Amino acid sequence: MPAPHRIEADYLIETAYDPRRAAEAMAGEQSSGTFVAIPGETPELKERSAARIEALELVGTAEAPSLPGAGHPAGGVIQRARVTLSWPMDNLGPSLPNLLATVAGNLFELKQFSGLRLLDIRLPQDFAQAYGGPKFGIEGTRRLAGVEGRPIIGTIVKPSVGFGPTETADLVKLLAEAGIDFIKDDELQSDGPHCRFEDRVRAVMRVINDHADRTGKKVMFAFNLTGEIDQMRRRHDLVQELGGTCVMASLNSVGLVGMIELGRFTQLPLHAHRNGWGYLSRAPMLGWSYVAWQKIWRLAGADHMHVNGLANKFSEADDSVIASARECLTPLFEDKPCIAMPVFSSGQSAKQAPGTYAALGSADLIFAAGGGIMAHPDGPAAGVASLREAWEAAMSDVPLADYARDHAALARALETYAA
Repeated sequence: MPAPHRIEADYLIETAYDPRRAAEAMAGEQSSGTFVAIPGETPELKERSAARIEALELVGTAEAPSLPGAGHPAGGVIQRARVTLSWPMDNLGPSLPNLLATVAGNLFELKQFSGLRLLDIRLPQDFAQAYGGPKFGIEGTRRLAGVEGRPIIGTIVKPSVGFGPTETADLVKLLAEAGIDFIKDDELQSDGPHCRFEDRVRAVMRVINDHADRTGKKVMFAFNLTGEIDQMRRRHDLVQELGGTCVMASLNSVGLVGMIELGRFTQLPLHAHRNGWGYLSRAPMLGWSYVAWQKIWRLAGADHMHVNGLANKFSEADDSVIASARECLTPLFEDKPCIAMPVFSSGQSAKQAPGTYAALGSADLIFAAGGGIMAHPDGPAAGVASLREAWEAAMSDVPLADYARDHAALARALETYAA
């Protein structure tokens, strides 16, 4: 934990300047200083308000600059280093928007750097007192979904867009009867003219409520209410009024302030989608680590956080996916954990269950498969069964091939998704 009343942030930097001088430029730019000495920045003011370099460790060199636009002193070796900066809380108070301006503001543009990535942040207790964090988290999500002792098995409405309310409700009926625990809107579907939010919610909730009345199991559906703040409030209230148990928002679309407000007024679990994450993270020497980024959204109120999935269709490596999921399950504060349920998705099927469980060491997750359910040769019900059987095998430490001998749905899934 950082020293009381100080914020800490870890960075990976790349620079052809002296690394300490470059780090000093970061600290000055993001606190009391600027590029030249200025009147009024007295020693007393610096002691009170300046950012400090808490640690600096050289970690290697680079043959060429990772990013354009950096200054290159003649003959300078391009070095990489891990740097920890800290700031006094009195500079900004416990404000997440102003925290972003401090730890992830103008420093990315500084000409001293040909690479700069925010790796982690540590926040004083003041932030725990100022923000609510997840209202439901793992325990509340499990209670509403009616699932204990195993992952929540989920899927995504596909095709992503194109269905109207009736077609969407028909698909939900099929999936509910197949035994699904969780369904979410695709992030591209919100309130288009062909599938208005209100019409979709009413049609889908009729199906979900009818199924719950008949079976006692209420499928959790994450309705994508992404929009402006007043729109999100009205959409949330409609979902709650009709008996829904989850809402979803796209983090990079609604922004931090939108998410903070949604977290404050929601009375339902908040499913946080990270679409757009690649532009913040894909360049290895620029942007954010998920370790740092997810802390902001958990504190704002996210109950579920997307973390990608093993052997996914995107560019992220498996070790990065698992590190992201572990962070969601790691407490932010000793007395206020703010734990969020990691959501594994992207090209998932029965075959990823053992590796996911072995690497994460926990069943506290949502495991969402689209094609891994809908493309099962024996239909969606067999697709859902194959995922449950795969997780039973994984949690019992039984190889999938062995378990599949007595479980037909799993056997067919392994044949189908062998590649």
